[in-house]
Formats: sequence, C-alpha cells, structure tokens
Amino acid sequence: MKTSRKQLLAITLVALLSIAAISASSNAADNLHATKIVIEKSQHKMLLMDGKTVLRTYTVALGRGGAGPKVREGDEKTPEGLYRISGRKRESGYHYALIISYPAAKDIAAARKLGVKPGGDIMIHGIRNGLGWLGGAHRMLDWTAGCIAVTDSEIDEIARAVPDGTPVEIRP
Repeated sequence: MKTSRKQLLAITLVALLSIAAISASSNAADNLHATKIVIEKSQHKMLLMDGKTVLRTYTVALGRGGAGPKVREGDEKTPEGLYRISGRKRESGYHYALIISYPAAKDIAAARKLGVKPGGDIMIHGIRNGLGWLGGAHRMLDWTAGCIAVTDSEIDEIARAVPDGTPVEIRP
C-alpha cells in the first residue's frame, strides 16, 4: 500500500501533537508547587494542596498497625497531627523518601506519660527497592511500619512539588 504525501503529513502532524501533549503534561507535573500535604488515613488518600486548591490526589498504603494514632515505637501505626517535611532520603531502601518531622513535642510528651518511646523515622516513600514493578498494586494492603507509601513515580513527582519545611497534616 502506497502512502500519499497528505497521509504522511497527517501522520507526522498527529505524532508531533502527541509529543507536544506528553511534554506539556510532563512539564505541568514538573511545575507543581504544593504548599501543604494532607493525608486522610481513613480514605487512604494524600492530597497535594496549594492553599485550598487540590493539585493532586494519591492513593496510599499506611502503617500495618491499623487505625488510630501512633502511640509508641514499634506499634506500626501512622501518626496523626501536624508535622513538616524535615528532609529527604535519596539513598532510601524505598526508592526515595521525604522525612516527616515526627515525633513532635506533643508526641514525645504523650509517650513519656505512658513510659514508652514515641518512635521515629516516619516518611512518605516509594516502594521497597527491587519491587517497584508492583506499581499501584502495593496499595492492596497497609504494609509499612508507620510510613505513607506511594508508587515510585508518585514519590518522584511529590518530591519535586514540595520543598523542605512543607506542612504535613495527617488526619484520622
């Protein structure tokens, strides 16, 4: 079958428009700037916010310790409260990680009253290294030790969108 010049031009135009659309959506993701992260534990959702505008919504896996706030080290629960992104862990065992400022003073005081340690190392991270192929299937169950897990591509996008110091609100 012989392709006419018009068909070849149409195919080329469609290809160029497709490339431009993909590039524009990629650039839009790169240009995200969130002023807050909100995690709704009961809904397994994480929202990237700019003021009151939701920029992105992600489905997350949480701590395998079940519902309720983190009380002590080793309970495998995801904390609840107001925190901040306090740093980054580029050499993470979970693709990439954003460190959450847990424990806050209130968490330390609550744990002290119970005579226990509050724990730490709470992060928003990707999937365990070597298992990235699981993609979104990792969300089928809560599997972390108290962290918030997203896919590897999602943590890359989130990391670009939030600077250190960004507020993190973790709701029940």
